[in-house]
Amino acid sequence: MSSVTFDPLAEPTVRRKVKRTAPRSRPGPPPRPWVGPLALTVAAFGLVLTVWSAVGAETGSELSAPGGPAIFIGSFTGLVGTYLALLMVLLVSRIPAVEHLLGQDGLVRWHRRLAPWPLSLIGLHAVFITIGYAQSAKAGTWHELGVLVKSYPDMLAATVGLALMALAGITSIRAIRSRLRRETWWVIHLYLYLAIALSFAHVLALGPSFVGHPLARTMWTLAWLATAGTVIGFRFVVPLVRSLRYRLEVQEVRPEAPGVVSVVCSGRHLEKLAISGGQFFEWRFLARGLWWQAHPYSVSALPRPPYLRLTVKSVGDHSAAVARLRPGTRIVVEGPYGAFTRHAQRQRTVALIAGGIGLTALRALLEDLAPRTAPQVVVRVTRPEEFVFRSEVAELVRRRKGQVHEVVGGRNRARFDAAVLRSMVPDIARRDVFVCGSEQFVEQTVAKVRSLGVDPKSIHYEVFGF
Repeated sequence: MSSVTFDPLAEPTVRRKVKRTAPRSRPGPPPRPWVGPLALTVAAFGLVLTVWSAVGAETGSELSAPGGPAIFIGSFTGLVGTYLALLMVLLVSRIPAVEHLLGQDGLVRWHRRLAPWPLSLIGLHAVFITIGYAQSAKAGTWHELGVLVKSYPDMLAATVGLALMALAGITSIRAIRSRLRRETWWVIHLYLYLAIALSFAHVLALGPSFVGHPLARTMWTLAWLATAGTVIGFRFVVPLVRSLRYRLEVQEVRPEAPGVVSVVCSGRHLEKLAISGGQFFEWRFLARGLWWQAHPYSVSALPRPPYLRLTVKSVGDHSAAVARLRPGTRIVVEGPYGAFTRHAQRQRTVALIAGGIGLTALRALLEDLAPRTAPQVVVRVTRPEEFVFRSEVAELVRRRKGQVHEVVGGRNRARFDAAVLRSMVPDIARRDVFVCGSEQFVEQTVAKVRSLGVDPKSIHYEVFGF
């Protein structure tokens, strides 16, 4: 296989005021701080409207009727739970302005914090509605459950939707999630969209807030359509349009270390691609067995049009298959995503701490840092050969007047505690600290950094995993 001309360390040169030999892509846009407060305000306003519509739809006679209190509780929890479920979906719909502010890790954290509420409330909705209708009909609870599922419009679809939501919630428990293949977990969570869609007709057909209230029905229909449009637009339409524009394809697959390869891609108009070092794409390789799923991989160097490089460690079926990609394989991408960029920097100087393959994101971030950041780079690996891009990192650090530190060896052989970190970076408390690696490595390293007095707002991290 012939090697392509791709030098990630080449600096643009100026001749007659025109950049020539190493064109660069556009810098990624900074996040907009006002987006967060605005999004929270809109979400809170929607929640208030939801509560108001649920409470306002009930009358005194309905509450005093047999089963009335249980039916009211069921309707209230169902309506609020459904609204929170829509918010949960919006959090992972990749809205650019929100994603650039919180990053993928931040959005996933909020998604996980929110998820128990809609799942619990919708579960309570099913229980109390069944009890209330049973009391109203003076029938047994299990008998009434069968009547509801078999006789009421769209109830069977709603029951299937509830089961799918419960399955998504159970598989999100860390102890269970860690034992699942990412592909399995991903497919299960796709059914969450189906679950919410299945419940849509049921809510409008039977909900007390909607029966005889055309304005409420219209508003909720618009909210549902807006959510669906946001997901379809940012998860499917935008990536497709972007992929058709850039026409990325595999140019070469290069071994970097045992189990680690770089994929050099070529494309069109990459000088117009706005990206920051430290960001990643969701990559969908249009090859047999890979085309149906997208996986997140960071770029390991800023683009050098017409080339773009990602680096992957074989830790699963998908990443292992990437090493076998053939030149010419077409690629569909979503992104770039992530707030793990120079825009998060608050201090003049920085420290970058990488665990294993987490170095790929930090290597691109390092390239994007200002010349006077004096980066202190700490790389934690088990074996020396796992330090990928050693020469590239050394050169980038040299240009920025920094220093590289290596911690090599297993946990029992190579200490990497707060004292070791302080000895390598004595002024770490006055720096921004960027940490990237596995979930366990990031959690432990962030705890060490905090113990050394680093301002929590100056700690930024990216987790490699799902």
